Amino acid sequence: MTVYLGRTRRPLRLQLRPTLRLRLTLLNGILLVGAGVALVLLAWLLVSESLHPVDELKAGSMVTLADGSPREALGWQTDMVARASQELLLKGLSALVAVGIIGIAGAYAVAGRALRPLHSVTQTAQRLGEETLDQRIRYSGADDEVAELARTFDAMLDRLAAAFESQKRFVANASHELRTPLAVMRTEIDVTLSDDEADVAEYRRMAKVVRNASERANGLVDALLVLARSEAQSGRRLVRKVPADLATSVYNALSAVKAEAERMKLDVSTELEPAPVVGDPSLLDRLAGNLIENAIRYNHLLGSLWLRTGSVNGQAQLVVGNTGYEVEPADVPGLFEPFQRGGWERTGSRGSGLGLSIVRAVCDAHGGTVSAVAIEGGGLEVTVSLPAADTTPVVAATASVPRVRS
Repeated sequence: MTVYLGRTRRPLRLQLRPTLRLRLTLLNGILLVGAGVALVLLAWLLVSESLHPVDELKAGSMVTLADGSPREALGWQTDMVARASQELLLKGLSALVAVGIIGIAGAYAVAGRALRPLHSVTQTAQRLGEETLDQRIRYSGADDEVAELARTFDAMLDRLAAAFESQKRFVANASHELRTPLAVMRTEIDVTLSDDEADVAEYRRMAKVVRNASERANGLVDALLVLARSEAQSGRRLVRKVPADLATSVYNALSAVKAEAERMKLDVSTELEPAPVVGDPSLLDRLAGNLIENAIRYNHLLGSLWLRTGSVNGQAQLVVGNTGYEVEPADVPGLFEPFQRGGWERTGSRGSGLGLSIVRAVCDAHGGTVSAVAIEGGGLEVTVSLPAADTTPVVAATASVPRVRS
């Protein structure tokens, strides 16, 4: 038999959180009460030092009180100073208590009013979710530190909303791109299998279509993995940093597409000067490969392709340019977004629309920049700038495997 014991309730204890409002109130109260105590003590010292009228009389002088009784002047002065000091302390401390209570209450109210925007920030942050990223603080008070914090928080929410929206578009586009080849394969298979008179040639045609669609899906998945890997290493957080050369990456990529360039009869010109960098060679090879593949894919028959590498002002540069169909200058920044294509030919079905996105992510991972310029008359020229090898430290990964004693 299993017995479940109820949870014992812990005794409730009142816990005062050291909130900023409470700390400000206590600080103001301490300062106010301390200043009041100093004033009371100062007044007490002044009274004690000032009330000495008998000092100007002869020793042994007598004074007559209001009731007609005589008394020695020195004793009368001592009693008068004692009574004045006692009355001053009692009334001063009473006034100090009253002023302290009023001051602390006022400080608590003023601190609460001043910190109200901070509560708005907290409440907005607690309400935030994927569906409520449109909420903002929109502080309209004085232009002080709180207003700056509110503006900074609103700006952060704008960036988060943009990132979530971009992520949604990316997932939707990736799903659409993957769904297309899968739908083609399923349609071809269903149509062929439903045809009772299909022969070997028909099955071969179906197999070819399915193979092409599967290759497209596989290429898209590989591109997505490379993009995810590159973006995960953004901000110079590269897992691997070894010496490399952009000229070598260009040479390898150009060798891989040599047959395609010859088929399109492209005029290929190269100026491959050494461009040493420190980074991940596999990502750099993909960067050069994507640029050159795009330059060939979106070119035209008998077009031109030019490649340049070199080092300029502490930066290793790679320039890839090609002729082709016209691209609107306003569409150029969007080409580096996932699944975005521009121009007449770039809106076709060729390619996954991830080539330049991967280039941008690889540049960001290596601390570099990438820019593109639409060429008048058609074509695009892309320039990649990465920190040169002499400005980037080499990180050599090491691993040790402990020996297991038998």
